[in-house]
Amino acid sequence: MEVSQASYQIIADLLAARTGQHLTESRRWRVGTALAGVFREHGITNVDQLVCLLDVPHRRAKDNDLATEVVEALLNNETYFFRDKPTFDQIPEDILPEIAVRRAHTKRISIWCAGCSTGQEVHSLAMLFEDQKQRWRGWTIDILGTDVSHRAIRTARTGLYSQFEVQRGLGVAQMLRHFDETPDGWQIRDHVRTITRFQQHNVLHEPPARQRFDLVLCRNVLLYFERDTRELAFHRLSSAMSRDGFLMLGAGETVVGQTHAFLPSPSRASLYELQENAAHSRISVVG
Repeated sequence: MEVSQASYQIIADLLAARTGQHLTESRRWRVGTALAGVFREHGITNVDQLVCLLDVPHRRAKDNDLATEVVEALLNNETYFFRDKPTFDQIPEDILPEIAVRRAHTKRISIWCAGCSTGQEVHSLAMLFEDQKQRWRGWTIDILGTDVSHRAIRTARTGLYSQFEVQRGLGVAQMLRHFDETPDGWQIRDHVRTITRFQQHNVLHEPPARQRFDLVLCRNVLLYFERDTRELAFHRLSSAMSRDGFLMLGAGETVVGQTHAFLPSPSRASLYELQENAAHSRISVVG
């Protein structure tokens, strides 16, 4: 579907204003496809017509609802259980054991999944703790998932997934251990959900909770930001973390040349530490 430059710019500005995401020219091709559902719902035939409806002054009360639908449709909610497994496996094998040593006196671990989409990442983490129930007995585990999409958060809170969604990243044994098959799909069990919570939140805003997080996952979110916006996101993430906490990004993301708040972990892929703590730790090791 052809999208005029003027309409493309209006849609791109709307997405940036609501989410901070930059709709690059390389993603322009997917605008029509992404908005197909909005077209059907409102009897719209093309993007130019949609933009006209967004701009009609006397429909201002409804514009907000339509604009929200447009933004939701344009968001990339791609996710699956235990995504990027080699990177994700560092969490149970390396990162959590180190955090456990550091938090042995409080027996509390707080994790934030920023840009959690429909919740698979959060539930994957919860399954890790459930599968090591004896190891974490007596600990308080809190896993917060946030996303800018209201629609995605609603799905995450239900913990209900289709056959296709539940098979992505999960083996049969995991499905049977942690999910119940229902007429509506696969429902994650309460023993997994009890340590999880979800809320709508934009990573560019103030942190979503007062406590500091020991581990923050923000994977494949910053790809859609321009440099200045990305720098603000790093600032928000750093302000939400414990001094000795960890940040995990996606495989295609890095802090190098993007922020002064973090340094790469010397031995772990896609993992970063607050610069102050990382520098102090390395000086101590050298000394």
